[in-house]
Amino acid sequence: MTAARPREALERPADQALYTVNQLATELGVTPRAIRFYESAGLIAPRRAGTTRVFDRRDRARLLLVLRGKRLGFSLGEIRAFLDLYDSDRSQISQMQRLLELTRHRVAELERQRRDLDQTLLELRDIERQALATLAGPAE
Repeated sequence: MTAARPREALERPADQALYTVNQLATELGVTPRAIRFYESAGLIAPRRAGTTRVFDRRDRARLLLVLRGKRLGFSLGEIRAFLDLYDSDRSQISQMQRLLELTRHRVAELERQRRDLDQTLLELRDIERQALATLAGPAE
């Protein structure tokens, strides 16, 4: 007789692995609360095994895309639209066109922010020089 496996060890054949929220959180380095948030936002949709939510490889892949999108600065709305395109266009042409559009927009936004930061740093350094000169007293 074999011992019962714990709930966290839910598994199927390699191509159909299932994960609990805790397993997925640990594997991806996020909190279970973050996963539940993305679930409530409709970005992932786990199945139920009794009272336990189970996530399959598709949920894991979608969550990886969500996390990458957030890391790159995309909004949840933009990420949702991207994921929805994948579901509706298996050729991925629409998805890649949208990704290209979003990426170009994000790069332009970051370049604008970089210019703004560079300008702010120049101004702050100028203020610092003026303050140091004032503190040093009048030049003789």
